[in-house]
Amino acid sequence: MALPSINPTTTNSWQKLQEHFATVKNLQMKDLFAQDSDRANKFTIKWDDFYVDFSKNRITEETFKNLLELADDVKLKEAIKSQFSGEKINLTEGRAVLHSALRAPESSVIKLDGENVVPEVYNVKRKIESFTGQVVNGDRKGYTGKPFTDVVNIGIGGSDLGPAMVVEALQYYKNHLTTHFVSNIDGDHVNEVIKKLNLETTLFVIVSKTFTTQETISNANTIKAWFLNSANEEDIAKHFVAVSTNIESVKNFGIDANNIFPMWDWVGGRFSLWSAVGLSISLATGYHNFDGLLKGAHKMDEHFKNEDFKSNIPVVLALISVWYNNFFNAESEAVIPYSQYLNQFATYLQQGIMESNGKSIDRNGNPIDYETGTLIWGEPGTNSQHAFFQLIHQGTKLIPADFIGFTKSLHGNQDHQNKLMSNFLAQTEALLNGKTKAQVVAENTPENIIPFKVFAGNKPTNTIFIDKLTPESLGKLIAMYEHKIFVQGIIWNIYSYDQFGVELGKQLASKILKEFSGEEKNEHDASTANLLNYYKKMS
Repeated sequence: MALPSINPTTTNSWQKLQEHFATVKNLQMKDLFAQDSDRANKFTIKWDDFYVDFSKNRITEETFKNLLELADDVKLKEAIKSQFSGEKINLTEGRAVLHSALRAPESSVIKLDGENVVPEVYNVKRKIESFTGQVVNGDRKGYTGKPFTDVVNIGIGGSDLGPAMVVEALQYYKNHLTTHFVSNIDGDHVNEVIKKLNLETTLFVIVSKTFTTQETISNANTIKAWFLNSANEEDIAKHFVAVSTNIESVKNFGIDANNIFPMWDWVGGRFSLWSAVGLSISLATGYHNFDGLLKGAHKMDEHFKNEDFKSNIPVVLALISVWYNNFFNAESEAVIPYSQYLNQFATYLQQGIMESNGKSIDRNGNPIDYETGTLIWGEPGTNSQHAFFQLIHQGTKLIPADFIGFTKSLHGNQDHQNKLMSNFLAQTEALLNGKTKAQVVAENTPENIIPFKVFAGNKPTNTIFIDKLTPESLGKLIAMYEHKIFVQGIIWNIYSYDQFGVELGKQLASKILKEFSGEEKNEHDASTANLLNYYKKMS
């Protein structure tokens, strides 16, 4: 077996953590700071252009020591080696997990079944670079001889969320091309996008590994039919490209074989933006920026692979997450980037984290009797401060939060940046310290209002400071969370890279769809049968 299979609750470190938790669960973080003037330095990691302060957590040095022992007890180091060396750690699907190979240097040797995959990766990268250059420079034109002005990415899940998030995040670096994303099978979605397009100057990128995904192919066919209202079948080859492994179906669609960008089964969909799935990123920002994204991710790969666990950012963040999830019973985590550019970042992480680690069967095939996975949610600050921060500050739930901020703004408006960062810093301070009754009284608050203005504080946060939002720093940030997912999966003894849980709904949807046309009649529970009949009557 490529991965160790150790129930974490049977390890010595887990027992230590349970005993330790009983003694520290009510500790106040502000007391820990008062007792140790060097606490902030002890629990901060400085790496490259990242500054990660995890001192505002309900941990002591003993907690941290026990968590690091847990990483050793579940053989995390060996698991990391297995992943990076191309072993088939996605055992349930018989696949390797090698998205890190997509951003490795060309001189790397990463073998899968005895073959180095890196040359093949670079062949595709060169094809992306060449194609991007032709489109951006106006050398590649539409069927009426006009250069492209718009790019439409047609995909769903990892074929949409990753590219859409990155294109939005790197908007500052975008070129003249306008990028659109079609994902939902909702016909209103695709038709609203079509309204904005000039078919003579629009390039369509269909992203589907199998070229059978219902949402993607339905949207592609709708767009193709709209296109053919004005153009001819032979014009499809100039306006449509595909990222897929199903060459035959792509060609049958009308796409030129030279405009097919391959994918590999050792890249999971939610980790695929680094591959040709990222073609829309390259088109929107230029290949050099796409390459910068990859280089940043590779730097984080090297940090994760080689750094001691005590100063390894993804490992430390994962261990802290396990501490809250499994000992404090905190079910969710908030991700709060203080950058409007990252407004889709939490949405992207929802798929990466919840599709990966939402599992209830361990690597031995046994039901799990401890918590796995975390609910992920968030929105950029300062918007989020005027939305859900009330719940974090004064609600009854414990919600650990990652605060992500940049020391430099891209447009250079220092006044705005100072106001943004003052909120960034103030919120974690407020969550730490809260507000005592004495402080509220000192503000001459009416006695009957005093209880409502008291903040308990002691709310945990990680602060991730990055110098500037660049393609490279974004690559590091995304890869950081990817590796955090991996570490959590190893600790929880689950397979993070399959997603069988999404298949059942798809299968049932196919059956119900046939009922709409009268092809099938199936048995349903009473509620579904009533709803089905209501829809058929009203639609």
